[in-house]
Amino acid sequence: MTTMVPLENATFIRPSTFYISGLYDMPHAKYYYMFLCFVYVVTILGNSFIMGTIYLARTLHTAKYVAVFNLALSDMCGNSALIPKYADMFLPENQYISFEDCLASMFFVFLFMSLQSFTLLALCFDRVIAICFPLRYHAIVTKTTMTLIIGVMWLFAVFIITILVSLVTRLSFCASTTVGSYFCDHGPVIKLSCNDNSPNYMMANTYICLVLCIPLALIAFSYVCIGVALLKISHGAERMKAMKTCTSHLILVGMFYVPIFSIYMLTLTTTVHTNTRIFSSVLAQAIPPMLNPIIYTLKTEEVLQSIKVLYKRIKVNFAIEDPVKSITKN
Repeated sequence: MTTMVPLENATFIRPSTFYISGLYDMPHAKYYYMFLCFVYVVTILGNSFIMGTIYLARTLHTAKYVAVFNLALSDMCGNSALIPKYADMFLPENQYISFEDCLASMFFVFLFMSLQSFTLLALCFDRVIAICFPLRYHAIVTKTTMTLIIGVMWLFAVFIITILVSLVTRLSFCASTTVGSYFCDHGPVIKLSCNDNSPNYMMANTYICLVLCIPLALIAFSYVCIGVALLKISHGAERMKAMKTCTSHLILVGMFYVPIFSIYMLTLTTTVHTNTRIFSSVLAQAIPPMLNPIIYTLKTEEVLQSIKVLYKRIKVNFAIEDPVKSITKN
């Protein structure tokens, strides 16, 4: 069923629903979707834990952890926009989604993916100032500065994704409404249109450039500057200490950008089976948000130390409360 919406001299044909194809003829696909549900639960628990630790530990009330908090929030919301809706669709095999819900889903999935990319860039800004300009670090990288950077990133992400998604409303869908993806992905949706979709492709390329390519290029350039600064440090111990502060961020950058760009390159250069592309894409989007809090917990000394302090504080509070409760009962 389609709805015809007249607009001046043109008529846009909009389907009432899209059919999300997902994994086609893949054996035991339900176990894969159940695995995604497990990934989602771990993502929520891990990122909630990191956000709670940052909120409760005063030592983490710094500019850097404003960005880490935002990354955890983006990770949690990104997987929340992606996994529950589609697990709910695929497990009972009810794979139809309304036109409006499709656009809303597309908006939120791409919004939080954009914020993950921008937040990694903000964390890189923190590291490059800390290592290249250590004496000016506390003057430049303040909580106010980082909050302002994060706020601008949110506004810019909302602006660019609003344009990306709103351009879909000018398309007509007069043939197939089967989306060859695991969610209302922008590329597979605009491929279904039967009128001029060149503005959509231009906006998609602009999005890839602004949200993925430019942040990655700036991060790479920043680490060249960091490498040059580290070479100027005469003492090997100080150099290793400075390098260790970057390892968590480098791992996060690698986990986020490498899978996404690998899939883009494979799709552009070779013919990839639809199931392989979908399987790789969903893991590239769902797994990093699950692993990010684990990496920050295990690889960052400040976070580990804060967790230990909070644990001791909780133990002391329980130790004080128990005698008080026993006295009250007596």
